[in-house]
Amino acid sequence: MLRRRGLSPGQQPMRFREDTEKDQARAREAVGAWRDEHPDGSPDDMLAALGPCFHPDYGPVLRAVLFRADLRDAKVTTGITIVVGQEGR
Repeated sequence: MLRRRGLSPGQQPMRFREDTEKDQARAREAVGAWRDEHPDGSPDDMLAALGPCFHPDYGPVLRAVLFRADLRDAKVTTGITIVVGQEGR
């Protein structure tokens, strides 16, 4: 089963409850930098570029961070300047 998930022998599947603020901050920073460099890039392009820098099971988290970043940019572009969870930042 582990081989099917793309894990090498000795690697363990990602347990997201063990995910830390540091991991999440690193993902937000990496995805933000990638989006700045690739404004028209797709989520698959982002995963191809950033996936090797993270645990093999971290793809859904990276996709969620990209979705959130794109959602915030879309709201700011359309004139919605307060984004839930972003007040005062």
